[in-house]
Amino acid sequence: MSQLLSVVLAGGGTAGHVSPLLAMADAVRQAAPEARITVIGTAEGLESRLVPAAGYELRLIERVPMPRRPDLDALRFPVRYPRSVRASRAILEEVGADVVVGVGGYVSTPVYAAARKAGIPIVVHEANARAGLANRVGAKHAAVVGTAFEGTGLPGARLVGMPMRAGIARLDRAALRPQARADFGLQPEGPVLLVTGGSLGAASLNRAVLGAAPALGAAGVQILHVTGRGKALLGEDGTPFTAPGYTQVEYVDGMERAYAAADLVLCRSGAGTVCELAAVGLPSILVPLPIGNGEQRLNGAPLVAAGGALMVDDAQLSAAWILEEALPLITDPARLAGMEAAARAHGVRDAAQKMAELIIASARKGERA
Repeated sequence: MSQLLSVVLAGGGTAGHVSPLLAMADAVRQAAPEARITVIGTAEGLESRLVPAAGYELRLIERVPMPRRPDLDALRFPVRYPRSVRASRAILEEVGADVVVGVGGYVSTPVYAAARKAGIPIVVHEANARAGLANRVGAKHAAVVGTAFEGTGLPGARLVGMPMRAGIARLDRAALRPQARADFGLQPEGPVLLVTGGSLGAASLNRAVLGAAPALGAAGVQILHVTGRGKALLGEDGTPFTAPGYTQVEYVDGMERAYAAADLVLCRSGAGTVCELAAVGLPSILVPLPIGNGEQRLNGAPLVAAGGALMVDDAQLSAAWILEEALPLITDPARLAGMEAAARAHGVRDAAQKMAELIIASARKGERA
């Protein structure tokens, strides 16, 4: 191993990949302050903005989608993929990589291949209950495979939880609640329903809440609605929609503030979201994304089974459903308290630290664990 530990993390595209990657980078830096940390990503992914903002060195390679059907990408793949592997290998050699950590996404596959050719230990973290193609490939030759959920089917997988930012992992919702509610212009007392479809928003959630907002407000429920960037909800007059007790924002920088302000959240069941809600003990109603490979339903199922969440199909969600199901729940403190306790008992707060230990140990062994 090189004199100073050199850790290369690969992955990106979405917040679901970038967030745990950065959480692991932070944990490695805390455990080994002298370590050199490099992230390999693509110009098109969120990592191009989030990684430099977090203070880490970012190296870019070409985005090469794995071919799933006969199209233009499939025709280009035989040329583009080896080129990305060579570019990855050059980066690994330049930074003297002692270990490669992948979180999935298009960028991970060529980096895994380059690390294997160079004899560099590979550590994989899989965030979803259903593993993606890149991590299924990388796990075959990995020294360590950590997962956020059971049952991924990856070889040698060990359950470690979801790496998350310290601001969320260490959140004390009750202590932060007064300030969080004040920051969003919410009343200090009374139930608060948080609605969020993530940074991009969710049109079906937005429509349902828009229809239910007047009746929820009349029942004394405040709504903190994160609509998504560029998706502000408008009233009939073309101005931002308003209703008693209703507050909308397009984006929240630091979701721990929104979690602290809320008593219940209506949201998608992305892997990161589900794990964060469990860690902070926030009762939830999960609405899995109705497209894709069904991973969001799988992500949310364990939290529902533990008693910390409810789940409703996207096609069933409506203003009427919210008033029939969510309104009785958010106005029942005893039921919310039970869900809060169940969620917290199911949550994992130290996954980033666990992964950092595995990453550092793999680098020092320099061989399959």
